[in-house]
Amino acid sequence: ISDGETTVIGAIMEHIEEAGIHSGDSACVIPSFSLSEAMQDRIRDAATKLAIALEVRGLMNMQLAVKGDDLYVIEVNPRASRTAPFVSKAIGVPLPKLAAKIMVGMTLKELGFTEEVIPRHHSVKEAVFPFSKFNGVDIILGPEMKSTGEVMGIDYDLGLAFAKSQMAAGGSLPTSGNVFLSVKEADRPNIVKLAKGFFDLGFTIFATSGTSLEISAAGIPVNVLPKLASGQRPNVIDLMKNKEMALIVNTPSGKNPREDEVKIRTASMQCRIPIMTTLRGADAALRAIKSLQTSDIEVRALQDYHV
Repeated sequence: ISDGETTVIGAIMEHIEEAGIHSGDSACVIPSFSLSEAMQDRIRDAATKLAIALEVRGLMNMQLAVKGDDLYVIEVNPRASRTAPFVSKAIGVPLPKLAAKIMVGMTLKELGFTEEVIPRHHSVKEAVFPFSKFNGVDIILGPEMKSTGEVMGIDYDLGLAFAKSQMAAGGSLPTSGNVFLSVKEADRPNIVKLAKGFFDLGFTIFATSGTSLEISAAGIPVNVLPKLASGQRPNVIDLMKNKEMALIVNTPSGKNPREDEVKIRTASMQCRIPIMTTLRGADAALRAIKSLQTSDIEVRALQDYHV
């Protein structure tokens, strides 16, 4: 938010999903949970310089991408977005209200908002999708926005905040049971850490043949399920229909996903089984499940977080 002379960062909102998924479909977290302080300072500097250069009076939203030590500005919009209410609730400052007053001549100093608010709690925005109403539609996410709404989870623990957001979106996470892992080849080197995380939390791991090779090579027990195309039974869809699968992790193999993948993702929606289609999303789910196993969920009024 800027008044032409002073600029204050509303929030740095970090996406859980990687770049390439529409920002409206991505789960987002305030404050940032993995960016270094140095990178966050570079983001603040870029935002401030652009707000001054564009002579913004009111709200401005930016989309950026971070790859290693490189920071890319994807777009800058000198206007509010539907993110503004989420950010306002997260930091306890009514940004659209302040922006409207700035646009009619007031300054940030007059309004008493001159410093960025970095909350002690975590706020997670999760998208709500209509997939359950459209039988057979692949739920995979991409640059085209598919969500029809969004919800918010807040807690001092990041895992519980993410868990609350999943509950609100209609996909409560399990704390025990069977988890099915099937990821594209590029994701397989990173699947071992995820599999170990679920195994350490007491889950029984099932996987397809390719994914299971990486997991078993690391000494983690894994049950191999046949590919759907093989015709062998029972397969993962059989287990889903029998309510023997608690969570699915299935990352797409490419722009044109294989038929098996689409059937698995569609079946997860029909059987109302939580599914993660990115490793970052699966890692967030793992963190949330760990918090659910060790902590009770507490309900607080929004105002309690801003006392």
